[in-house]
Amino acid sequence: MVNRRNFFKLAGSAAMAASPITQILTKTSELGDGYRNKIFQSHPIDESIKDEDFWYQVRMAFTVFPGMINLNNGGVSPSPKIVQEAVERYNKLSNEAPSYYMWRILDQGREPLREKLSKLAGCDAEELAINRNASEALETIIFGLRLNKGDEVVLTKQDYPNMINAWKQREKRDGIVLKWVDLMLPIEDDDAIVGAYTQVFSDKTKLVHITHIINWTGQIIPARKIADIAHKKGIEVLVDGAHSFVHINYTIKDLDCDYFGTSLHKWLCAPIGSGMLFVKKDKISKLYPLFGAGDPESSDIRKFENLGTRSFPIEQGIAEAIDFQNMLGMERKEKRLRYLKNYWANQVSDLPGVRLNTSLKDEFSCAIANFSIKDKKLEDIDATLFNKYKIHTVGINWENIHGVRVTPNVYTLTSDLDRLVKSIKELTTS
Repeated sequence: MVNRRNFFKLAGSAAMAASPITQILTKTSELGDGYRNKIFQSHPIDESIKDEDFWYQVRMAFTVFPGMINLNNGGVSPSPKIVQEAVERYNKLSNEAPSYYMWRILDQGREPLREKLSKLAGCDAEELAINRNASEALETIIFGLRLNKGDEVVLTKQDYPNMINAWKQREKRDGIVLKWVDLMLPIEDDDAIVGAYTQVFSDKTKLVHITHIINWTGQIIPARKIADIAHKKGIEVLVDGAHSFVHINYTIKDLDCDYFGTSLHKWLCAPIGSGMLFVKKDKISKLYPLFGAGDPESSDIRKFENLGTRSFPIEQGIAEAIDFQNMLGMERKEKRLRYLKNYWANQVSDLPGVRLNTSLKDEFSCAIANFSIKDKKLEDIDATLFNKYKIHTVGINWENIHGVRVTPNVYTLTSDLDRLVKSIKELTTS
């Protein structure tokens, strides 16, 4: 294991050895990418995954509230200090002369940010628009698609409610037909998942809506396999990547989707209220923007950014979150997140009455997991976890999913999860 002392030796700097690793993690703008990456690359990924000393230093880059254990990072994740400080700095600057610093200074940072995001996402910068969250990105697509009465859209009952409601509004307004898939989760068979979607495809199907990771249980959906079949049938593909982007290791190009939306304030730990929209280049001109643009049929991705006045500090803070992400590295992050999920889930899976509503196989889940206890209401489990043990989770009661969702993040330590395991054991005997 790499302890704190060895870490500083590996850093190769007496000056750095006099400061905690937190100084590295909280000064990403002051240190070059090469230097930062060299420090982290000196820690073999597989060895660092279980090294609590290493992840304790990562934790210190966040402002973790000591009064509770936050295991509900699935809704929104906290930002590292460096991101918070950037937002505060840009906000103060904006308020010195808003119309000048917002429109003439900070607004000029959008193009470099777009380029930086495109490298992280693995796509062309001219296919990315910066917005406020996954709902905005996905509803831009849902309401902008040229669908006619009788056109069919395939989606599942386990998709995110905002998206379901948006599709229902199009159904009511435009007469499109929604074809529903009902997933009985967890599922540990790609073919079964793919078949559930593709068996409802028809000659009238125009688009399939795929939630890459089901937020309720953490189920990973084989989006690329579904996309390949859909495209052969001339069906467009929309991927909801709210819970998969920089949670699991892939690029948008890997998915071969036509449209993609995500929130950056989840797994990227970007400022709260930041998101990203991807539209394949040859689809841009055919997709209407959600907010009016001078030329709604323009092939310029920027037509989707006509939001009017927005938070430029939040937008520019995204860049610091990308630096932090790149420093940790996607492979290391994914493995750590999966390790944390397995750490607690394996310890409670055989307890009497406990049911895991999430697969523990690597290809079907990562950080998010959901559990229930026989004869106990999920609301009571959730309330007891917080009131008695000060563990913040969330109870899920949606369609055929009934359980408590547990979502750690990179600042979570196994000692936090030890308390969770202890509390679940006590719940099963009370």
